[in-house]
Amino acid sequence: MDNKKVPKELAKNEIEWILTSELHFDPENPRLVEMGGAADEKEILKIYWREFAVDEIALSIAANGYFDHETLFIAEERNRFIVIEGNRRLAAVRLLLDADLREYVGATDLPTITAGAKKKLEKLPAIKSTRKAIWQYIGFKHVNGPQQWDSYPKAKYVAWVHNSLKVPLDKIARQIGDQHATVKRLYRAWMVLEQAEKGGVFDRNDRYRKHFAFSHLFTGLGRPGIQKYIGLSPGKSFDTKTPVPKSKLANLGELCKWLYGSKIDDTLPLIKTQNPDLKILDEVLLSKDATAALRRGLPLEVARDIGKGDERLFREGLIKAKQSLQEVRGKLLTGYKGEPDLLKIAADIMELAINILKDMEELKVSKKAKPGS
Repeated sequence: MDNKKVPKELAKNEIEWILTSELHFDPENPRLVEMGGAADEKEILKIYWREFAVDEIALSIAANGYFDHETLFIAEERNRFIVIEGNRRLAAVRLLLDADLREYVGATDLPTITAGAKKKLEKLPAIKSTRKAIWQYIGFKHVNGPQQWDSYPKAKYVAWVHNSLKVPLDKIARQIGDQHATVKRLYRAWMVLEQAEKGGVFDRNDRYRKHFAFSHLFTGLGRPGIQKYIGLSPGKSFDTKTPVPKSKLANLGELCKWLYGSKIDDTLPLIKTQNPDLKILDEVLLSKDATAALRRGLPLEVARDIGKGDERLFREGLIKAKQSLQEVRGKLLTGYKGEPDLLKIAADIMELAINILKDMEELKVSKKAKPGS
């Protein structure tokens, strides 16, 4: 255990060796909740094995034993020892000790350890604490530190510390070394999600895909088009449980559906990957015409083009064509072997370019000839 990163009041606590059989997984662990959660210990173990690379820890313990400095942090809740930090390590030890559990979760490739090695795993080093006392350590380690969680569990944890423990967001940021307003943005994204569900405009369980890509919402809320669409004030909507105005809740519901789709409506999400889809959606929401096209069910790229208008599309098309032809010319000496079909394509391009130029010149002349122009 690195005492430099552990709160002073915890560093003074003595390490106790607790029977492994008396240690229980934390059903409130933010990463577990992200995967849908579970109440049964065996099901929790299966989630950890399937989602959180427990095999790496198990193989290390099998080869080297359990390192004494890898102390668990536990809280006594409802007359049980709950592991609030170190659930993956507990999962690894459980699997090494029990062949039936390995069979249950599908961890049949793990090595069988000796009776002596099992004996050494019957007790694990732990420090007794409380969730309230240890939040700084977990926050540093998993929100802004060396073993970072994904954005969903990060946001859930920040919201719990702020809303339940009443710790100011600025203090949370200072305690975990956040210098980029990440804590504030995580909290805002979590409260936007909760506001959407409490307002009845979205249900995360109705999302089309199994994985809940919370990062789409977290990242999207930093973009101007999305902020404007749901009425989010860029500098004033961080420390509030209702960052989205009531008048914009319907828009928030639409946004969530575009981000995550709907199983009930059999609607695919528009965002397949953040880059470039989230950027395109943000651009669409800055245009009323493009947004209307999106509401009519037109594809994301089509809606974007509608928002751009013909003048912008024409300009962008010409510039793109020029850039493409410049790139092709640069590869002429090594890329062209005298193929007749390529020569024909080049001739067609030249003819097309000449016709476009003639049409542009004619339009220029006719516009000049119009009265008042």
